[in-house]
Amino acid sequence: MQVSPAAAGALVRVAPTAAFVLLWSSGALFARWGLAHASPFAFLVLRFVVALAFLGLLALAGHRLRPQPGSAGRVACSGLLLAGAYPACYFLALDRGLTPGVLATVLGVQPLLTLALTERPLAGRRIAGLLVALTGLALVVFDSLVQSRFHPLGLGFALAALGAMTWGTLQQKRLDQPPLAVMPLQLAMGLVVCLCLLPFEAVRVDWNWQLAVTVAWLGIPISVAGTLLLYQLLARGNVVDVTSLFYLVPAGTALLDALVFGHVLAPLALAGMAAIVGGLVMVFRRV
Repeated sequence: MQVSPAAAGALVRVAPTAAFVLLWSSGALFARWGLAHASPFAFLVLRFVVALAFLGLLALAGHRLRPQPGSAGRVACSGLLLAGAYPACYFLALDRGLTPGVLATVLGVQPLLTLALTERPLAGRRIAGLLVALTGLALVVFDSLVQSRFHPLGLGFALAALGAMTWGTLQQKRLDQPPLAVMPLQLAMGLVVCLCLLPFEAVRVDWNWQLAVTVAWLGIPISVAGTLLLYQLLARGNVVDVTSLFYLVPAGTALLDALVFGHVLAPLALAGMAAIVGGLVMVFRRV
């Protein structure tokens, strides 16, 4: 069966987006599995060590893994936000009693916040699409929302994670450098943050093959390949459009959970997925 040049071109354009969503959707499942065998910041430290070791191998193979002269400060700042503050606040929000559904819904405000900060005039269609997608996200995580506990400190960390991800994404968009050139310094900043927080938790590490698999998956396919795809999408596209793709991640996680572990998708979750897709169509449509 022959594929037309137009279809092949469309596939090439869509492939990075699909790969990004698939990788990030799998991250939640592997993180849940890994956290059964290690405390949060110990797990993150291991993840960053594996990612940096892999980037070290790429450096030995001849890849340039240094930011442009004079930009190290800005690269470190974006890394502090995206690789340090964001995951730290994410785990602290969960540790302080916020359910994953509430946390996902709070973080779902990011595309709306990014739209308000970056686009003038504000397009009503794009705002409406983001609100529809956010409603769909709430339906996907409805069970978790129903069981929610709104601990003030947990909500504070969730809002801090939202701010770090939003500001960090905007900073990353302005860097205009090859992703591999900035990632080692950024991941090193994440490692420093987690090492600083490690003494404040009860460290637990169960050394077994399950931990090794989850750390390897989150360290290389997610932290390196997934981040590379995210940075490439940010470099080529509109920052609101790219951040809107995060609405697909909880839906992708639910689908993978159903396919891999056989968990039945609730009708509300299916309706939420449809709303997310419909909302994103409104966001991306350029008419």
